[in-house]
Amino acid sequence: MKKHVNIAVLGMEGSLALLAPLPLLFISREINPDVNLIEIILAILTSAFCFYSSGVIVKSLPIGKFFSIATLIGCYVLGYPFFFADQSRVLFFSVVFIFALFYLYDLEDLSVYRHDFNEVKVALNRMLGAGLFLPVLGLLCAMLHGSRDFYLHAVLTSSFLIFLLLIFFWVIKTRYKLCGIFPLLLISIILYGLLVNRHDYVLLLIESISIFSLVLFVAGRIYRRKFNKWMFLINHPARILLTTFLGLCLFGTALLLLPISTTSGSIAFVDAVFTSVSAVCVTGLTVMDTSKDFTLFGQFSILLLIQLGGLGIMTITSVALHVMGKRLSLKHERILTSMTDTEDNDLVHSLFLILKFTVVVESIGAILLSLLFYSESYDVSHSIWNGVFTSISAFCNAGFALQSSSLVPFQNNFLVLGVISTLIVVGGTAPVTVLIIPRWLKRKKISISSQIALITTIVLLFSGTLSFLVFEWDGVLANFSMFDKVSNAWFQSVTFRTAGFNSVDISKLTDITFLVAIFLMFVGGNPGGTAGGIKTLTLGVVAMTFWACITNRKDVIINSKKIAPAIVFRAITIVIAGMVMWFSLLLMLLATQQIPLRDLIFELTSALGTVGLSLGATASLDEIGKAIIIIAMFIGRIGPVTIFMILDDGSNQSTDQYPDAKISLT
Repeated sequence: MKKHVNIAVLGMEGSLALLAPLPLLFISREINPDVNLIEIILAILTSAFCFYSSGVIVKSLPIGKFFSIATLIGCYVLGYPFFFADQSRVLFFSVVFIFALFYLYDLEDLSVYRHDFNEVKVALNRMLGAGLFLPVLGLLCAMLHGSRDFYLHAVLTSSFLIFLLLIFFWVIKTRYKLCGIFPLLLISIILYGLLVNRHDYVLLLIESISIFSLVLFVAGRIYRRKFNKWMFLINHPARILLTTFLGLCLFGTALLLLPISTTSGSIAFVDAVFTSVSAVCVTGLTVMDTSKDFTLFGQFSILLLIQLGGLGIMTITSVALHVMGKRLSLKHERILTSMTDTEDNDLVHSLFLILKFTVVVESIGAILLSLLFYSESYDVSHSIWNGVFTSISAFCNAGFALQSSSLVPFQNNFLVLGVISTLIVVGGTAPVTVLIIPRWLKRKKISISSQIALITTIVLLFSGTLSFLVFEWDGVLANFSMFDKVSNAWFQSVTFRTAGFNSVDISKLTDITFLVAIFLMFVGGNPGGTAGGIKTLTLGVVAMTFWACITNRKDVIINSKKIAPAIVFRAITIVIAGMVMWFSLLLMLLATQQIPLRDLIFELTSALGTVGLSLGATASLDEIGKAIIIIAMFIGRIGPVTIFMILDDGSNQSTDQYPDAKISLT
């Protein structure tokens, strides 16, 4: 039996119980003024289906899945007028719907193992399953900000009480240390009552997450073990990547929704999500002016999200645990080694190297940029803050700037452009790869992957610079001196690949430069760095495979070593997955946006490659368009192929029993 599936099904019981009252929300007169008797009956049935499925999903998974799917369909029918009347709700509804289907797909029947279930663990996992969906209630409250409807209060109160009841049942099962839980229950009830009376639903979202975190903390204190094992989402490399970045995006959204984050004291929900995802996914696309629309707290929040998103939550968490003398489980060490592409015995060393390298490079960049900004007549405090912000943003390849026009004011300052472009290149290259460059220049042996990545990077950088110089000589570079033309061409070649800064007006690019930019954005940076795209190593492997095919070679050979077919297959898969995602999202944008095709192609490629450059289409997107770009940025950060790997259960069927198929491609 798969232990993570065991936990997933038990958690599903609590999740379904918590969400059972929600269908009744759609018969509210405020949400649906024209509600009729049929809709009321459907809402009651849907709620009953959800509650019933929570009780039978372990006893009989097929029946539980049937009633769960019936619940989803019922919610879709009831909520269609509500969700699709406001385009910002489409994203919320789509994410929940897809996640629910995926969650149901991954469950397995455990009825035959019921006699092996420990009552305490069953109660605990029911509670945690409910807690997982507690932030969903907070998000729903944030979307219904200002509503004083009775149904809203009744439904949310019912769901919250179900969660507290599941905590109580778990406490009863433990039979000891009850004093650690009851104060938590009392505080939760008091805070919930105060917040509902004040109608402060944004704080309710934060409180929901906080309560769940406190429950996990208390559980950990009692059992002295890591309860993150209960979630099957973090027992798989692709799923852990998805989960950590999604959680960080939600955390960032909550931060940016706070009144102290914006100069106006408020921000649209979809704009908060867009900015948070753009920062976490180190993209740089913005629907608001970072320098004018966000306060110092808001700018710091964005910078924190950029740093966490650039380094990766797992890197920081793993190093922190090691410093505290803790140790990851062997299973999670294997997951991290597969994500960081290191050997088991080099994992901690590699993670420490990443953090040290990041701190040193960002610090040097911040000092240099602060001095350069001060020389541009900025005051001391502004120079330091701008230097720190720009250094971290550049190293993480995020593209956020504290100037409304990005780096256009510094287009004639080759030192500023040089420092920032260096930070971008270094950040977009894996620390291990950067540190072996001196060894490579001395013609000493380095790994094949590092060699391919470095050669591909150099070719892309110089070919991009040459292309920009040739095709924009009399274009956007027409009024520049010879030296500034070279400086800006180099800078744009660097930023086209991943960073998102611009020193010239890119809306006036020629068509040839436009296509070159699309290609560079699609490729991106190096594996292990902060850049997006399909990565230089993938391009290098595909290019060598192409050359081997046209020269009629059976294998792909480099430095007297053969590249394994599995690597070739993976490289081709990454390219095709990226193209499939790009084409699918482009069709969505074309179907929903009244924006020129050229601008949409550039915007989407920039988002999917986590570049952040824009021809101005971002400001013209409606809320559906913003939702599509949000999805593109998220997919671009975790990798298109990761989306397809999420359903992988790790099984590997032997193909030895099958004969070769003879297929002619010409």
